[in-house]
Amino acid sequence: MIRVLIVDDHPIVRNGLRGAFVDVPDVEVAGEAADGKEGVSEAVRLGVDVVLMDLRMPEMDGVRAIVELGRAAPTVRVLVLTTFDSESDVLPAIEAGAAGYLLKDTPPEDLIRAVRAAHRGESVLAPSAARQLMGRVRRPGGLALSDREVEVLRLVADGASNREAARQLFISEASIKTHLQHVYDKLGVRDRAAAVGEGYRRGLLR
Repeated sequence: MIRVLIVDDHPIVRNGLRGAFVDVPDVEVAGEAADGKEGVSEAVRLGVDVVLMDLRMPEMDGVRAIVELGRAAPTVRVLVLTTFDSESDVLPAIEAGAAGYLLKDTPPEDLIRAVRAAHRGESVLAPSAARQLMGRVRRPGGLALSDREVEVLRLVADGASNREAARQLFISEASIKTHLQHVYDKLGVRDRAAAVGEGYRRGLLR
């Protein structure tokens, strides 16, 4: 049985999360807490395995609570569950010791899988959080683009739309979108303009 503690300052959110685990045979919600300070003390008192931790709370925020938990109960795994996925939120939480980072719109079945994965010692990241981390890891050097990705980036730099780029390269628009997403991830950017600018900066475009 995986014992879980829910730490969030909104009662409605706590109730909703508790409900997600009602019919899960191997997960038990052992308790709740309304802020980080209470969360740390309850995690220790109840001897839980996994904590679902909000970030922005009164008394003690989630990042500070993760640090305190690491000292008081180092075997407890913390999954951040929040509505915020900016770099300024993701990185401090992971650096503090969070085992995972999920958003509150995560489907219940994915949340259940994440709790099980965290309990096994695995890391779990929402796609947007993973992009933030990879963007930080890849800067300033970044990962090399494939020849096809460079071709797509050059066409975008020339002002081609996805449809026009697909026509010129004899591939589908869906493939163009996939290549572009890979380019964004590898360059640590979020949109076409930033990708083109980064491409020129790195000498990929001339």
